[in-house]
Amino acid sequence: MKLASIFKKKTEAKRADASEAAAPQTDVFQGTAKKRVSLARSRVAFVTVAFVAVYAVIGGRLVHYSLAKEDGTVARAAAPLTLARRPDIVDRNGAIMATDVRMMSLYADPSMITSADDVLEALKPIFPDLDVKRAYRLLRSRGEFVWLKRQITPRQQSQVLAAGVPGVGFRPEVRRFYPGGPEAAHILGLVDIDNRGLSGIERYMDKTDGISGLMGLGLTGSMGLKPFEVSLDLRAESIVRDTLVRGVEKFEALGATGIILRADTGEVVALASYPDFDPNNPPPASDKRMLNHAITGVYEMGSTFKLFTLAMGLESGKFNLQSMVDAKTPLYFGSSRIGDDHAQNRILTYPEVFTYSSNIGASRIAGAVGPDYQKNFLEKLGLLDRIETEIGGSGTPQKPQKWGGVFSATVSFGQGITTTPLQTAAAAAAIINGGKLMPPTFLPRTPEEADRAATRVISEDTSDKMRYLLRLNGTEGSGRNGQVPGYRVGAKTGTAEKIIDGKYAHDHNFNAFLAAFPMDDPEYVVLVTIDDPKKVEGVPGRTAAWNAGPMTGEIIRRTAPILGVDPDFGEDGNARLAAY
Repeated sequence: MKLASIFKKKTEAKRADASEAAAPQTDVFQGTAKKRVSLARSRVAFVTVAFVAVYAVIGGRLVHYSLAKEDGTVARAAAPLTLARRPDIVDRNGAIMATDVRMMSLYADPSMITSADDVLEALKPIFPDLDVKRAYRLLRSRGEFVWLKRQITPRQQSQVLAAGVPGVGFRPEVRRFYPGGPEAAHILGLVDIDNRGLSGIERYMDKTDGISGLMGLGLTGSMGLKPFEVSLDLRAESIVRDTLVRGVEKFEALGATGIILRADTGEVVALASYPDFDPNNPPPASDKRMLNHAITGVYEMGSTFKLFTLAMGLESGKFNLQSMVDAKTPLYFGSSRIGDDHAQNRILTYPEVFTYSSNIGASRIAGAVGPDYQKNFLEKLGLLDRIETEIGGSGTPQKPQKWGGVFSATVSFGQGITTTPLQTAAAAAAIINGGKLMPPTFLPRTPEEADRAATRVISEDTSDKMRYLLRLNGTEGSGRNGQVPGYRVGAKTGTAEKIIDGKYAHDHNFNAFLAAFPMDDPEYVVLVTIDDPKKVEGVPGRTAAWNAGPMTGEIIRRTAPILGVDPDFGEDGNARLAAY
């Protein structure tokens, strides 16, 4: 029994030792398995993080590229594939005057460029006007996107590709294109490198239609915005500009302006100021060609103001077409003398004051109605205050600090007061259209809309009589050189001496020729000015009748048919006028 007990105890001890020996081996195996699973999970997590980081970098660069300015700094958002476009600008007949064209621009990634010198050496022959110092600075910057050249030509793009320049690329953009070049440049205005309106109709369009905001969001590329229509007739605009260019060249003048205005609506059908510029390649803003003399320039308009003075006399009730005006002798105001260039030295009829362009007669009319009436009348015609148009930039008229005496006298014939050519044309339209002043506009306007915007300034009876006087002066007075057979043109000349070094210069003129047609039922007002024309061989003089007059006649002759005014060679058209 003892031996059996001892054997049993030994057997149990061996089993216990074996169990203890096996236990550590099992723990080691289980620990190794756990470590392997943990390591695998760590590797998967690492790979996932790596992929996320790589795509985050790529995404970040794409966003950075889309937010880059020309100088490489971050700017506003712009989707690289959704090009922000502007609506086309079209004339009253649908002809395109401004549109967008697709262009490419050259950019670089400085982080991918090892030698800025090598890149510039390759690019300089392709872009001779490249600002090398600026480009070198950008290429050595720490940014990842910089503009090198905006809006390059297809040929330049192919040359860059052929040169194999490392670290550069192309991005699509749009550029504003003006098919007519300088035609209507002062009216259409300009856009900046990012296609935002800076001046003219381009700026007006951004302000009123919210184009700038839409472009900033990159939305206009796919919105299909309808064309923006203006009141201009591109054909008439081209004719007016051509006439001004040839007139300035022929008469060796400093410049000229031309305006065609619809008498019944106030719409500007054509307006040109020469010298001008090509908006596709504009000069600096300080360049004199950028000045629109028809709207911004203010001038003494000379005897064209007698149109307003004689209308004032009739409207006041103090004169009629049968009135007599004393023009026998010059007028004196202290040391100031007012005389006539074509002195008749006699009493003139009211129409003769107009046809002989009598300064004395106009002064007497102004004196009879009084300075207060004169000032108020000119204010009603919009000649004393700055006017507003869609394109802005209007000049501010200069008027006498006090009215009466010599000041009222000189204003009566357009001296001592300045205004813009466009204001003069608008006031003339009111005189001959039945007496309604309409703010001039560069946008389409119906007769109904014009009536709502109009202000009556003279009676229909006074307007009828003034049409008669204009037609009479067109046939028997200084307006003869602006006549066009079949169109019954009424006209008034204005030759003003320019002020040079504070004094009136007798040998330097600013000339104007104001016309309307057909005078029995006027549809259009035409005004041409020419600055400092010279007397040339074959032309008897250098007053408005000999330069601005023929230029106006040429404009009417060429534009009347395309504006829908049919010639009438009969006498019936003059019947109503002849009644006076």
